[in-house]
Amino acid sequence: MLKMLILPLITSSLMSGLATMDSRACGKMGVITITYYLWTTFMAVTIGIILVVSIHPGAAAQKEDYSVGKVVLSSADALLDLIRYVAGFRGEPGAYRLGWFSTSQIFPQGLLLGKMGERGAPLVNVCQCLNEAVMKIVSMAVWYFPFGIVFLIAGKILEMEDPSVIGQKLGLYAITVVSGLVIHGLVLLPLLFMLITKKNPFAFIKGILQALLIALATSSSSATLPITLKCLLENNGIDRRVARFVLPVGATINMDGTALYEAVAAIFIAQVNEYDLDLGQIITISITATAASIGAAGIPQSGLVTMVIVLTSVGLPTADITLIVAVDWALDRFRTMTNVLGDALAAGIIQHICEKDFAPKPPKVRTACLGEQGNTGHIRARDRYKESARLGK
Repeated sequence: MLKMLILPLITSSLMSGLATMDSRACGKMGVITITYYLWTTFMAVTIGIILVVSIHPGAAAQKEDYSVGKVVLSSADALLDLIRYVAGFRGEPGAYRLGWFSTSQIFPQGLLLGKMGERGAPLVNVCQCLNEAVMKIVSMAVWYFPFGIVFLIAGKILEMEDPSVIGQKLGLYAITVVSGLVIHGLVLLPLLFMLITKKNPFAFIKGILQALLIALATSSSSATLPITLKCLLENNGIDRRVARFVLPVGATINMDGTALYEAVAAIFIAQVNEYDLDLGQIITISITATAASIGAAGIPQSGLVTMVIVLTSVGLPTADITLIVAVDWALDRFRTMTNVLGDALAAGIIQHICEKDFAPKPPKVRTACLGEQGNTGHIRARDRYKESARLGK
């Protein structure tokens, strides 16, 4: 089910997001915004990998050895597979077709549609409708997940000698993910904001508390977007032009929390299966998690879908995604808060960097009022002159 949704989810999400970008996406603000988002996402992945390797939450989980009869990818094979995956040279069906499709079709077509204006509007509408339809399908699938997951988890429990062990490991895994999100969202991102803008980041965060609470409740960065925009405009004084550009782009490609979670989950599953990942495989996971998070839709638990790509890149069993589903519903809410927080802080940083590039708006209202007052005075003087001339006669 998850593999079936990978291609339509990522394709529709990226196409609709790129198509709605205006011409400024190719300018200074667009380049800085996308570069900043990619950098912070990679930072989040790095934090997650450091924590999961240090804490080792999946160590010694009693489970049947999955590696029996399976081919484990070496470091070189994993890196070469990743290159072939991105370039689309792998001949296997399924998710690997996404590499060629994304590099040769999605990005150029999405950007060109955004520049075609009214002529490309019909196709843009098709992409947006397709994106909404796929999101509804994913939402329905996630809604029915519990019924199937009960039996999938039951099968995993039967494979274990002591089921309580995996329960302890899941608790440690959840602590690892939340710790990474806290470090990234409340330490690194505010520190980056303070270094660039020379302002108090927590005063800025205070202005978007309402958006963060909505993100916690809905688990959807897309659903939180209007509230985030409102908070930035009214509470933090962000320029409307900056907010309307940075936030929609961030809701599409900036998924720091999702990227961190996918990296931690992939290595946790490797630890549960007693895989010893080397440096090359960890690098592959970091790159794939960063790329997969960009294609994750801003809806609840969409990271479970793109998780298949990360696991497949290093030969890990995709069936073991069911191990983390039990706690994913709670972790998803904290991931969404991190994503929304990253988008909001990005808007403040981008405004500080590009503030000088915006020409001040002319005071049209004031000029019009002065003009009307001048015309009124001129009319009154003319009337007084006519009245005095009439009386003189």
